[in-house]
Amino acid sequence: MHAYGTNVEGEWDEVFAIVKICHQAVHEMGAPRISTSMRIGTRTDREQTMEDKIKSVEVKLS
Repeated sequence: MHAYGTNVEGEWDEVFAIVKICHQAVHEMGAPRISTSMRIGTRTDREQTMEDKIKSVEVKLS
């Protein structure tokens, strides 16, 4: 099982710093315009990783 697209997990500032670096690198390669679509999920009630979500689905399917 795999989520749709590219998954990135981490601290807010670190993740967005990496997105910025990626954009800068592609611009430096000659792309004048880049379009990035992101879906962002945050929680304040508990810790939950992408692996936790996958395990939850696997448990329900077994």
